[in-house]
Order: sequence, then structure tokens, then C-alpha cells
Amino acid sequence: MNGIKAKIRTIPDYPKPGIMFRDITTLLNDPRGFRKTVDELVQPYAGIRIDKVAGIEARGFILGGAVAHQLSCGFIPVRKKGKLPFTTISQSYSLEYGTDQVEIHVDAVKAGDNVLLIDDLIATGGTAEAAIKLIRIAGGTVIGSSFIVDLPDLGGRKRLEAMDVEVLALCAFEGH
Repeated sequence: MNGIKAKIRTIPDYPKPGIMFRDITTLLNDPRGFRKTVDELVQPYAGIRIDKVAGIEARGFILGGAVAHQLSCGFIPVRKKGKLPFTTISQSYSLEYGTDQVEIHVDAVKAGDNVLLIDDLIATGGTAEAAIKLIRIAGGTVIGSSFIVDLPDLGGRKRLEAMDVEVLALCAFEGH
């Protein structure tokens, strides 16, 4: 796991002062690091029935697509409001200042589908929580959530675990 963490670049004061941005593009650019990351996201679910992987916009698309390919299952894009072309269902979530929404297509999840949620990073967990609610509204079962990075000081892991969703993170960074 330390090998993955070492390949993540930290950019101080981005997007605003006091924030330490964890940039996974350096990890994705490293062929071995990217492969190891996908393998570690897939391995815990080998042998478990997964019908779909849901990836949260935008870096979750990269990871989720690769994980879905490895698990031989479908992929669900969880997008910001107004980005999907067909009929959608949406879920609001809180931001630092205001709210936003994520959406999936109404036919993305079938009743009884087992869905694995993927994103690059879990911070406060607001977006992931909204995605889980969407999947459940559509009739799916979220069998787990996986991230490269956990920022435990922000409480996202605990928020998802309180929803009875298992959380896997390949590494953690203190702070914001």
C-alpha cells in the first residue's frame, strides 16, 4: 500500500489555502502503479457477485471502468446534474456552501443488482453517500465502496459505515 501512496502527488493550497490536494494523476501515469491500484481495488471482491460498478465523476470513471472490466460487469456513471442524456434520478448532497446533485440513468440499476461504488478519494463522504442513496432508490444493493485515498480527519468513512456500507481505502492521508 505504501507504494501506491508514494506515487500520489500532494499539491499544497489547492484549490484554496490550507487544502492539501491529493493528485492521483501521477499514480495513473505510472503503468505499474495504476495496475497495482486496480488489482488492489478488485481483489477483495473476487468471487463475489457484482453486477455493476458505479464510478463517481470524474476520476471515479477512470478507476470504475478499469475495475468493471476486471470484474466482467457493467459500469454506471454517477454524474453531476444535467450531464446524462436520458431520463435520470437524482440525489442532493451538501457542499461547504450550498448543495449539489448527482444523477444516474433510471435504467442503470436493476432491482437486486449488486453494485460496487468506486471513487479516487473519500473526504466528507457527501458525494458517495448521495450515490449510495441513488443506487438504493433504484433497487440496487451497495456491496461495498472502494477508494484509493481516505482522508479520515474529514469523517467520510464513518459516514458510509453508518449506512452499513463497507469502505476500502488503499491509503490514508492526515488533514484535508
